[in-house]
Amino acid sequence: MQKSQAKPQSRKDKQELPFSWDAGPARTPASPRGPLLGGFASWREAVILLQALALLAGKAPAARLKDLVAIEGVRENQLIGYGLVVGLAGTGDRKQAVFSAQSLTNMLERMGVSVPATAIRVANTAAVMVTATLPSFAQPGLRIDISAAAIGDCSNLQGGILLLTSLRGADGQVYAVAQGPVMTSGFGAGKGGTSQTVNHPTVARGPNTAIVERAAPSVAPSGVVRLQLRQSDFTTSSRIVAAVNKKFASDKAAKAENAGLIAIPVPPEYATRTIEFIAELENLVVEPDRPARVVINERTGTIVIGKDVRVAPVAILHGNLSIEIQTTFTVSQPNPLSQGTTEVVPQTNVVAKEDKARSLVLKQGATVEELVRALASIGSTPRDVIAILQNLKSAGALEAEVEVI
Repeated sequence: MQKSQAKPQSRKDKQELPFSWDAGPARTPASPRGPLLGGFASWREAVILLQALALLAGKAPAARLKDLVAIEGVRENQLIGYGLVVGLAGTGDRKQAVFSAQSLTNMLERMGVSVPATAIRVANTAAVMVTATLPSFAQPGLRIDISAAAIGDCSNLQGGILLLTSLRGADGQVYAVAQGPVMTSGFGAGKGGTSQTVNHPTVARGPNTAIVERAAPSVAPSGVVRLQLRQSDFTTSSRIVAAVNKKFASDKAAKAENAGLIAIPVPPEYATRTIEFIAELENLVVEPDRPARVVINERTGTIVIGKDVRVAPVAILHGNLSIEIQTTFTVSQPNPLSQGTTEVVPQTNVVAKEDKARSLVLKQGATVEELVRALASIGSTPRDVIAILQNLKSAGALEAEVEVI
């Protein structure tokens, strides 16, 4: 009985890749648990994710118009106010924050209690700045959330109650008033050197604490609806115009005024149903055009790569030089019955090591995902990838915009 022997795989049977390399000796990444493409445990996981992202990006569905644009005049408004939080367990403002004592004195005077500001020593009160976001078309009576942040030397807002606070807009008008308990997402415990603080106890949140008193200054579209692209792009604007004209069977229904603004006249059949017309616009499906971009965060070693990024044919030669300095301390003892003293003698050892340069050749049609996969196979770290991407951009071989944050 003859045993069948498996034939070794020939070079022709192997998958042809648009790159080749000379890795030199095998090398293990210096920091296998470091921040690899956003904090992955190994290069294998990072490469698998890049392949999955590339596959998903190639089959990404078109986006709704609601997710690409904002309607001119339909917007939120920021509100701000100054208030007092009371009921703190001795964690309020100290004597250094004089404005909290003055605010408390003024409030008590309006209630018929006259107390000099210099005579007040209250540790259960804290001055805060209150902020909120007024939704578009908000009507009086609607409740909204607020955020309160200490502006004095208060150490904790936990358990406090915000007193009646007016929230004003950019025009100086009062649009909401806030009052009620506030909640913190952190806490502080202990005193002096044994204290511990978790999160930020000097910032609190008040769900449904503010009541809208004046209608939001939003303008309902009429006659002409203007769409503002969240990311200005000429190609995307042109596609939106084509989709709108196709939907409403008109060659003059929509017009792109520039890369970030599109004007759409309301059709006659929707003259009295503008809301329905806008609802149909928001549900139109458009495929946006996104620029080829590589975003690099050198502080964390994170690399985000777009699906359309391409690399021109290029050869890369990258080496590594490491210098290690070690200092050890030894004790020198004098001879018995001698007049010498015990001394600590430092000994310094310097070791310089330079790895063999690793070469990588990219062929026509290679992508950055394939480049990263090749660099991972030769043991490159995220710092090496960042340096290589920046050098490729300087050499004109990277067909994408590199943004460093």
